[in-house]
Amino acid sequence: MEKEKLESLLIDMIDGSLDARTQQEVDNILAADPEARVMLEQLRKVTSAIERSSELEPRRGMKAKFLKVLEEETEKTATGKQVYFQPAMFRIAAAVALVLSGVAIGYWVNKNQQHENEMALLRREMEATKQIMLAMMDNQQSASKRIQGVNVALTISIADDDVVKALVKTMNEDGNTNVRMAALDALSRFQHEPAVRTALIRSLDTQEDPVVQIALIQLLVKMKEKGVVNDLERIINDSTSIKPVKDEAHTGILKLS
Repeated sequence: MEKEKLESLLIDMIDGSLDARTQQEVDNILAADPEARVMLEQLRKVTSAIERSSELEPRRGMKAKFLKVLEEETEKTATGKQVYFQPAMFRIAAAVALVLSGVAIGYWVNKNQQHENEMALLRREMEATKQIMLAMMDNQQSASKRIQGVNVALTISIADDDVVKALVKTMNEDGNTNVRMAALDALSRFQHEPAVRTALIRSLDTQEDPVVQIALIQLLVKMKEKGVVNDLERIINDSTSIKPVKDEAHTGILKLS
């Protein structure tokens, strides 16, 4: 079991909020794993310190008084005088330190748990968004729905393999030029990703839609992708290429040279 998950379960165990089945699973882990038992003991100490912090709260002015005395004694030390702290002063110092450390540890535990919860929620939202996008892009009955699906990709900050593959397939194979252009536009947002860059270069060699060809050439030139010069020359020499595409390929070669 992952350390973070086990730690969360142990905290719930200390709070007494585990159900019987989960409690049994945790008991089995503790019985078999010495490190888990050490972690439990550490968490119990932290929890105990936090719970006692309210009981050890210094009286008003005590902390300030302690710091003032400490400062005075430090000054004595600086002049070469030997300093002896009374036992009561040590107890006050320990109480203050315990309160401050308990508050700090409690804040860190709460902050860490909040961050984990936020990240888990974000991952779920991103996965749901991706599934919506893929379903809409697979709608063969409506080009407008497929464009809407592609547009959903514009809301995704990080494109995983599934998203990239779906967009590349749409750019290369969809029967509607507008849908292809939308996919190309979405891919351009992730042009710095190696997989996307490679897919764009390969598409230039197989792309047959003149409108997409021109847009693709412009994008690759903007990316300063000099490795496509040979592909651009091939387009110029291809008898099936229309003049606007050849002109764009020629302009691209000049800009990349």
